[in-house]
Amino acid sequence: MTTPGFFEDESQLAPPRTVRIDFDDGSFALRSPVALKPYARCIGEWLERWARETPDALALAERDDSGEGWRKLDYQALRRAVGAVAQSLLDMGIAKHRPVVILSDNAIDHAVLMLATMHIGRTACSLSSAYSRMAKDPTRLHGILRTLDPALIYASDAKVYGPALSGCDVDAVKVFSRHADTHTGALPFDPLMQTEETPAVMQAFEAILPDDHAKYLLTSGSTGKPKVVINTHRMLCANQQMMAQTWRFLDEEKPVLVDWLPWSHTFGANHNFNMVLCHGGALYIDEGRPAPGLIEKTVRNLREVRPTLLFNVPRGYDMLLPFLEADDALAAEVMSRLRLAFYAAAALAPSTWQRLEAVARRARPERPLWLTTSWGATETSPAITTAHWRLDGAGCIGAPLPGLELKFVPNGDKLEMRVKGVSVFPGYRNAPRETSAAFDDEGYYRIGDAGFLADTQRPERGVMFHGRVAEDFKLTSGTWVSVGTLRVDLVSRLAPLAQDIVITGHDRDEIGMLVFPSPQGGSRPREEWHAALQRVMRELRDAGGGSSQCPVRALVLSAPPDIDAGEITDKGYVNQRAVLARRAPEVERLHGAGDPEVVRVDGRGAVRVDRWLESKKIAS
Repeated sequence: MTTPGFFEDESQLAPPRTVRIDFDDGSFALRSPVALKPYARCIGEWLERWARETPDALALAERDDSGEGWRKLDYQALRRAVGAVAQSLLDMGIAKHRPVVILSDNAIDHAVLMLATMHIGRTACSLSSAYSRMAKDPTRLHGILRTLDPALIYASDAKVYGPALSGCDVDAVKVFSRHADTHTGALPFDPLMQTEETPAVMQAFEAILPDDHAKYLLTSGSTGKPKVVINTHRMLCANQQMMAQTWRFLDEEKPVLVDWLPWSHTFGANHNFNMVLCHGGALYIDEGRPAPGLIEKTVRNLREVRPTLLFNVPRGYDMLLPFLEADDALAAEVMSRLRLAFYAAAALAPSTWQRLEAVARRARPERPLWLTTSWGATETSPAITTAHWRLDGAGCIGAPLPGLELKFVPNGDKLEMRVKGVSVFPGYRNAPRETSAAFDDEGYYRIGDAGFLADTQRPERGVMFHGRVAEDFKLTSGTWVSVGTLRVDLVSRLAPLAQDIVITGHDRDEIGMLVFPSPQGGSRPREEWHAALQRVMRELRDAGGGSSQCPVRALVLSAPPDIDAGEITDKGYVNQRAVLARRAPEVERLHGAGDPEVVRVDGRGAVRVDRWLESKKIAS
C-alpha cells in the first residue's frame, strides 16, 4: 500500500528519470532513458494468459437485475464467452474492413463483444451512448454510422436504443441483449454466447499482426468535428507495457477497479479496462455517474467493493467529495485498500486536490493517499506521461513514458507539445487530409496542448500543463489569454459553487466568464453568487494580475451544458468552443452594457441563478 517509503521503493515505482535534448531552433525534447521492454502481440494475448493461469479469478462484474447482487465472470468464463461470440461473428461473415459498432454503456455483454471482435482480427468501435440514448435528434448518429459503415451494430436494449436507429440507411446486422424482438430483423445476443467455438477462432487469432486495427474511437470533438481514430494492437499493448514499467507494483498486485468511465473514450477503455485485462485484475462496472441521482450508486459500489485503484475525471471527484467529507466511516471504507487516486481528461482544480488530501488524512492518517495523473489523448493510446512520484498539488502531468519522445515547440507565448513513439496512432480512418495535418514534418503528432518544465534544470521533475493552444485567444491589446490555466484557477476559487467556466473576450479589450453552477451552487441565492463573483474578480485584480488574467464581468447561465449541441461530453467536461458558438447571445449580453444580470468587478449589476439542475438535460 501507499506508505512513506513507497515512493522510494524501486520495486514499486520506477524512479523519475528524464533526458532533455535541445535543438538549434529553440525547441527541445524529453524522453525516458529506459528502453521499452517487449509487449504483447495483441489484446487477446492478455485474455488467453489469464484464462490459462488464473481461470477462477474474477475478471468482470456488473449489478444483476435485482440491483442487489453482482453478475460475475471469472477469466475462464470470460474466455469461453469471447470464444463463442467470436465464432458467431465468423459465422456471420463479418469482414475485416467493416467494424462492429457498440452503442450502449459499459456492461459485460459490451465487453464480451468488444473482446470477441478483437480476438479474431476484426475492429470494435464503441460509440458514446449520448449519440443514441440521450440525444433527441439521431441525425448525428446516422452520419457517424454512415462514416463507419459497420457490419454489425449492437446495443443493450432495443427499446432504449432501437428508436435512434430507425430511419438509418446503414446495411448492418442489428443485435440487442434485450427486447430484440421489438426491432424488425434484429438478433438477440444470448444465442451468440451459446455458439460452439471451432478451431477457426484461434486460427484467426494467430493471424493477427501488431499493426492490425484493434478498435476505432471517436475524438471528443472538443476542437471540431469528431474524427475516427485508428487504434492498433501495437499501440494499446505497448502503452500498457509503458505503464507497467513505471507502476511496477502492478506486476505483483492485481488491480481492483470500480469504474464508470465509458469505453467509448480512451481513458475508460484503453487506460483502465486494458490495465485490468493486462494484469489479470478485476473490474466492477459502475452503473453510477458523476451526476445528481447517479453519484449515489457510485458511492454504494465503492463502499461495497473497496477498490485498490480509483480512476476518475475532476468532475467525478467534485461529486464524490461531499459524501466522503460528510461521512468519515464511508471515507475510511472506500479508501481502505486504495493505493492511489488518479485523475485525467481535464485539469483538476487545486481546491479539489486539497479536499481529497484532507479526506484521506482523516480516513487513513497512517498512510498518505497518492494523488496522481497522466496526460495523453485518444491518438496516443492514451498515456504519454505519468507522474510516478509524490506530487505537491495539481498541475504537473508527469514525465514521458518509456518508448515516447515529447517535443516542446515555441508557439506564441507558450510551448506547444508534440509526441512521437510506438503508441502514437497511424492516422484517422479514411481521412488522409486530417491525418497529414495531425503530424509535423518530423513525424511528431500535434496534440494541441501546451506545457512547460516544472524545473528547467531538472526535467525529471515533470511537465506542467499549460492549456490547449487552440483555446487561447488575444485581447485587442494583443495580449494572449491562457484559457486552460485561468479556467482552472477560477473554478477552484469559486468552489463549490461553480461546475465549470467558459472564458470569453475573444477580440475584445477585457475578459468575461460564463459560469455553469454546480449541484451545490444551483440552489444558492443570488446574493451569495453576487458576493462570490465579486470577491473572486477583486482578488485577481488586487493580486496585480494584468488584463489577460483578470475577468471583470461574469454571467451565471440558467441552462446547463447541452450534450446534443456538443457543449459537454459524457465524461463531464465542457467544450469551450461549442459553448461560445451556441451561446453567442449570452456572450454579447455579458460584454454589453446595462444588463442587470451581469456582475461587474466594480460592483454594478446583479445575478440570477435558476434551479436549472432540476432539468433533465444534465448528461448522466
